[in-house]
Amino acid sequence: MQVDAVYGAIGRFAVRFRWLVLLAWIVAAVMATTHFPSLSSVTQGNNQKFLPASAPSSRAATLAAPFGTANQQPIPVVAATSSGTLTAADISAISTLQTRLAKAPGITKVINAGRSSDGQAEQLVAMASYSGSGGQNYQTNLIDGLRAKISSTALPAGLQVHLAGDLAAAVDSQKASGHTAKEVQGLSVLFVVLLLVLIFRSFTLALTTVLPAAISVQIAGPLVAEAAKHGLQVSPIAQLLLYVLVIGAGTDYGLFLVFRVREELRRREHDTSGELYPGTPRLRASVLRDLLRPRPAAGEAVTWAVTRVGESISASAATVIAAVLTLLLASFSFYSDLAWPFAIAVAVILLAGLTLLPALLSIRLSLLAVKRSLFQALFRRPKLLPWSIQGSGKPGVWGRVAGRIVQHPVPTLLVGVVFFGGLAFAVLGYTAGGFGGSTAPPAGSDSAAGNALLAKHFPQSAANPTSLIFKFSKPVWQDPGPVAKATSELTATGLFTQVTGPLDPVGGVTLTASQYLGLYGALGPAGKLAPTPTASQLLDGKIPATAYQLYRSTANFVSPDGRTIQFETGLKAGDPGITKAIDAVPSIRAATTRIQKSVGATASAVGGEAPALYDISTISDNDLKHIIPIAILAIGILLALVLRSLVAPLYLIASVGISYLAALGLSVIIFIKIGGNGGLVFFMPFLMFIFLLALGEDYNILVMTRIREESHKLPLGQAVAKAVSVTGTTVTSAGLVLAGSFIVLTIAAGSGPSASQVRDIGFGLALGILMDTFLVRTLLVPSTVVLLGRWNWWPTRLHIANPADTPAAPDEPAASLPLGGR
Repeated sequence: MQVDAVYGAIGRFAVRFRWLVLLAWIVAAVMATTHFPSLSSVTQGNNQKFLPASAPSSRAATLAAPFGTANQQPIPVVAATSSGTLTAADISAISTLQTRLAKAPGITKVINAGRSSDGQAEQLVAMASYSGSGGQNYQTNLIDGLRAKISSTALPAGLQVHLAGDLAAAVDSQKASGHTAKEVQGLSVLFVVLLLVLIFRSFTLALTTVLPAAISVQIAGPLVAEAAKHGLQVSPIAQLLLYVLVIGAGTDYGLFLVFRVREELRRREHDTSGELYPGTPRLRASVLRDLLRPRPAAGEAVTWAVTRVGESISASAATVIAAVLTLLLASFSFYSDLAWPFAIAVAVILLAGLTLLPALLSIRLSLLAVKRSLFQALFRRPKLLPWSIQGSGKPGVWGRVAGRIVQHPVPTLLVGVVFFGGLAFAVLGYTAGGFGGSTAPPAGSDSAAGNALLAKHFPQSAANPTSLIFKFSKPVWQDPGPVAKATSELTATGLFTQVTGPLDPVGGVTLTASQYLGLYGALGPAGKLAPTPTASQLLDGKIPATAYQLYRSTANFVSPDGRTIQFETGLKAGDPGITKAIDAVPSIRAATTRIQKSVGATASAVGGEAPALYDISTISDNDLKHIIPIAILAIGILLALVLRSLVAPLYLIASVGISYLAALGLSVIIFIKIGGNGGLVFFMPFLMFIFLLALGEDYNILVMTRIREESHKLPLGQAVAKAVSVTGTTVTSAGLVLAGSFIVLTIAAGSGPSASQVRDIGFGLALGILMDTFLVRTLLVPSTVVLLGRWNWWPTRLHIANPADTPAAPDEPAASLPLGGR
């Protein structure tokens, strides 16, 4: 048919011009890595950047705009003396350091947050821009740049300066763990190669299979990074998932082709006769010929395999692309921005699977021919084709399983439905969670020392505060009474462990409304005061120096025009990244709105990590509800076109659905019920559905297209048995590769920052894929096919035909088909 002719032409081209194809891909990889930016250099780690403008957290950032800190990451810098109070030399050095830190790359400004109540420490806050670039390299360079400025500043003896906060801790944890995105990529490739060696018992064949995926990573990553330079946002978790997707799915498509080539070589049975790789006494001419042009039979074996599985590989890639492109409809840009990176990556994988892998297989067969010629010339006897290429040809375990499925389809289906239904029932215990809390800095690190100083000298200053913002119609320094009332009412809510604001900027000492009003009258706006006061500013001793420093610190909580104030709070529910803190957000927002009305403010908002995560979770749930039906419809249409059936797509999608629910239910049992976690990371159900729907249909397409192919020649029962027998190893091997790649992700990236979310997603996907490949595709789907009989293919001609009425036709020799060997 026409489709086979297209893939046959592609196969012939890849085989005939195999060296040219290999060179083209190598050049493309080199050009991509040298002319485009790396993916790690453009990842975006600011969650709020992914929220729509209508989200409450986005409105909070807008309300906080007068402070000049919107879309910026605060990095606390703590300077403290080891004994006594800060000296004049210490204060001068801190002032110099503030100026130098402001010139560090990525820093927009440095705020002096004030002196501690014990006079032993001063806190600076470096504001880092999140304007569009981020990720691990950006964050590491940012922290390293600040530390370089600190190291190059001449500090008086006894004065120590350290970075504090989550960002510094995350960078130190990442350095301590030693895992980077490139190492995730490298470990994934290493794992896949080792697994393929166990499957094939051949290192060179394993390397041949995984090489197209490895080259695809080198091309897809820079292509996505170039798109990110033009507005596409890429999160760090998307970067890691992209690497795993390319390596895992690319290797899967490679297995589809390699196993079919092995099957074709077995069918030809030319290894013992010498027709596949005939020897020759003219050794030099034989070696040169085998290197430059493949033997006709070997070339036809690869070409025929591309002809047969090319449509399956293309359809599999198309389902993944269709599934991820439905993410463009998401209102949460974290999801919508996954669409194009994953689609680009899968498109590159598809092109490599149809061109580069056939070329590499042809090259390997040519090299084996050279090896055989050398062996025969030296030992005067033929060398058989290694079984790692040809395979044993024995039915194996899946042949026996297939026979039992055909004989007992009803018990197989019932047991499977009961088993998966029981696991799916556990989904009722699902609870959305956060990111697992802040990153604990490694012992002895700079950030650990900084956090210790912050807790000691600034106990009211949370390293990861939740901000409460109020806007008034007139400057608060004209009437600070509402500020005092807001402070007391916020403290009385019981929702916060501490409340730092205009009247209590450093903790330990609180200004009254009248004191604040008097200091404003004497000193003017706090934002214009120098770190060291003059005698005239202190009114010749009438204003204590401590009062001056305390008032100067209020500039961090009152906008320059005096109409907007903010409070920095620590949450009683715990760290802003954990589930309890996220669940407390509605109560915090309700209390803030109530206090806004009580003090006469015109507007209020809640900002910080917990509110942002709450908004993300809410939007994620809404996206899940309206994107899933669209994704199902898109993939259903593709399945109907590939299988030429309106019935098969229905139960194939249903099989993915029950597999997804079972995997999510098992994750709930393992992580929530047994592990005692407060919940699963909130975007896990969404990503699990998209990945399992898309990747699960890959295996569906491979199995079903083979069943359909065999149904043209055999009765349906025999067709199912043969299809499962020959594809069972392919599907389970591909499933092991893909699941193992996700497990590698959890091991490699799970010990650094965001360990909880990486673990949840990685293990959840791995569990789903393993159940899908070992149970659903190889047991439930074939038993359903047997039960439905000829209705599987309705309304095509195969539905009308009855192969049982005609004798089974023998396998058609590929040599009789017009497939060129060159």
